[in-house]
Amino acid sequence: MDASSEFQDSLPVSSDALLAQLEAWGLDYALHEHVPLRTVEDAKSVEAAMEVAGERAFRVKNLYLRDKKKRNYLVTLEQDREIDLKALGAQLGAGNLSFGSADRLLENLGVRPGAVTPLAMINGAEKGVRFFMDADVQSAERIYMHPLVNDRTVAMSVADLWAFFERIDVSPEMLELG
Repeated sequence: MDASSEFQDSLPVSSDALLAQLEAWGLDYALHEHVPLRTVEDAKSVEAAMEVAGERAFRVKNLYLRDKKKRNYLVTLEQDREIDLKALGAQLGAGNLSFGSADRLLENLGVRPGAVTPLAMINGAEKGVRFFMDADVQSAERIYMHPLVNDRTVAMSVADLWAFFERIDVSPEMLELG
């Protein structure tokens, strides 16, 4: 199975159910449908179609990581940010980090590789996943991210994303990365 909306009904929370929940909570978003995107490079190929002139956009890359104590982390960064996993592990107080397996990703965040997103914390919160976000998001107006599948992107105001986190009782830990 891939990470597209074709298989969303096999996820703990489907993309459609997430979008309905956002609407029920009064959180505004713009939905963009596109070919499945697995990498930042793939995403860059469709970004022009979503661009809003003059907007301070925050486009993301997401890392699902584990430490030697089997603790799980979701780290959301600006898409072009270079990251050193060893330095990141030290900054998080986690020691050595490695990427989590596809099975653990589905178990802990309810998504498949290629669809990792801050919105997956709707599943990750109850699984004890620690969530870290690039502090640069605070200077953006809108954030672009997958709604649990990789053939859709939602554009949401950063304020509405914070309201989403409040609804699911998640407090992102800000990463100052310089």
